[in-house]
Amino acid sequence: MSATTPRIAVLGSGAGSNFVAVANAIAAGTLDATVVLVVSDYSNAGILKHAADRDLPHVFLDPGPNPNRFADEAQIELARLLREARADAIVCAGFMRVLKAPMLTEWAGRIINIHPSLLPQFRGRDAISQALAAGIPVTGCTVHLVTEEIDSGEILAQSEVPLLAGDTKETLTPRINAAERALYPSALQKWLHSPGSRNSE
Repeated sequence: MSATTPRIAVLGSGAGSNFVAVANAIAAGTLDATVVLVVSDYSNAGILKHAADRDLPHVFLDPGPNPNRFADEAQIELARLLREARADAIVCAGFMRVLKAPMLTEWAGRIINIHPSLLPQFRGRDAISQALAAGIPVTGCTVHLVTEEIDSGEILAQSEVPLLAGDTKETLTPRINAAERALYPSALQKWLHSPGSRNSE
């Protein structure tokens, strides 16, 4: 990353609540970063509307014909878009596709994600249901680096969320989402401005 304000691109598949938290932190001055591009694999995703409302560059990227796979052509196009935007770091905010080359090679160590569990517990999809099924007293969320192995990169920050008696996915999810929105901007600020995280361009 450069020595100036980091240029971040945000990837998301859904409503964009974590993106809004990041954008609000930037506007409030608590996160020193510039959003240079927002990308979604769904044309009607709320994250794209939030980006448009903020006059931020945004684009729908066709993920390919298989709903469960991020096509190789899409990976290549995503890398091109991020290269063109001169992104220093990639922020995954509810992006439900698995990244691989060339993304993981060109931006190795510069892709960050937030996951709704206390990793290494409950990797992969539907971590909240996994936590409920396990009957544990505490779950939460984790900010981590993205690597080839899903949800297995270096852990950067975590926030705990207690499970309450009678919790369901519908009652627990909003509390974890709130913890994510509180944790992600502060973890991003620390990571983006840590000398160890900077890869010279």
